[in-house]
Amino acid sequence: MIRDAKKPSKAKAGTLPLAGAPKRAAKAAAGKVTVKASASKAAVGKHSASKPSAPKPLPAKGLGKGVIAVAPPSFRRERALIKKGIWPIAGCDEAGRGPLAGPVVAAAVVLDPKRVPKGLDDSKRLSAERREELFEEICATAQVSVVSASPERINRDNILRASLWALTRAVHALPDLPQHVFVDGRDRLATRCESEAVIGGDGLIASIAAASIIAKVTRDRLMCRLAQECPGYGFESHKGYGVPEHLDALSRLGPTVHHRRFFAPVAAAWRKIEGVPVELPAVSGDLFDSPAEAGLAASA
Repeated sequence: MIRDAKKPSKAKAGTLPLAGAPKRAAKAAAGKVTVKASASKAAVGKHSASKPSAPKPLPAKGLGKGVIAVAPPSFRRERALIKKGIWPIAGCDEAGRGPLAGPVVAAAVVLDPKRVPKGLDDSKRLSAERREELFEEICATAQVSVVSASPERINRDNILRASLWALTRAVHALPDLPQHVFVDGRDRLATRCESEAVIGGDGLIASIAAASIIAKVTRDRLMCRLAQECPGYGFESHKGYGVPEHLDALSRLGPTVHHRRFFAPVAAAWRKIEGVPVELPAVSGDLFDSPAEAGLAASA
């Protein structure tokens, strides 16, 4: 028997929607959605109550928003070597690679493990007054040596080689040759002991931080003395760096034998002067009392 496709079967006829059913179904569906949405909000609220969000971290005491507290250098690496029987341990650093005038000064320091000064830090992060205080405390409690490389040596060897020379001489000028030396930067030293280069070491290792303070304070004092010898350049304030005041003095007064011949602003100032010799006049010894070859050594 062939069923007429246009006539629905009795079974299916009973399932056909009545008039108005679509509207009621839509309302019912809308009601269900509303209930589900309310249930979702309740679930979110319940979840939030059970797992509260972590509070925002507060800045360190005394610091403003966006300021990150930096941990000071520690004596941890030195103590680790001491436990292995390695001693003495020195840290060394230099000051004055960037200026247009004056020497580059290197320092090496062997701290006393029982009397490590409190507040040691990268010299650039300390005030001038605090550096002076720590300078005196370091010299009173540690073995210290300082060596300066003159502008004459910088002109001859370049600033990197002159700095490494001064650092190496500072290590060898210590009263007791260390078994291990930490040096700030990328370059190891040609010393008779184990040398370890540490990038950013003046902010990580206490011995290097102490050396950075000794080098910085020593160089600042030398530049203040140089200011008396060469008035008008402002060495006592900018310490030889290429600030506008210094560049203006170079333009007005011309360079001195204490300026670094091949640093661009100094070379430009020499080119403006007519009839200057190709080479700078020879400087006997170093800039100051002690020759750079001998170095300056002090110990407590």
